[in-house]
Amino acid sequence: MTQQAITIAVFLAVGLLFWMVALAASHLARPRRPSATKETAYECGIKPFGRAWYQVHVRYYIYALLFVLFDVEVAFLFPWATIFRRLSGFEIFLLVDVLIFLVVLVFGLVYAWRKGALEWE
Repeated sequence: MTQQAITIAVFLAVGLLFWMVALAASHLARPRRPSATKETAYECGIKPFGRAWYQVHVRYYIYALLFVLFDVEVAFLFPWATIFRRLSGFEIFLLVDVLIFLVVLVFGLVYAWRKGALEWE
């Protein structure tokens, strides 16, 4: 094995050992006094009422997925925009690459819009 592989293996082993020791120590050190009060759902200081499980409309999940989609878009575009002028020779390739990325995302937005996923009723 090379020196780099040995170093990575040692760091991985130490990290895994640290995780196992911390997990075992927390399991041994924690108090074990269960009660009905501790096992109830906490609702901002109010006594819990009703069911703890209820159905959420799928529209909320679609909105969340669309938000994540466009949030990730910004996360990918910001580093590209910061280094775009510093690169030489690859500007056209990078510009076409990002334009394809944006076209796919805009296509996804138009598709969601036409399907009515952005309408809040």
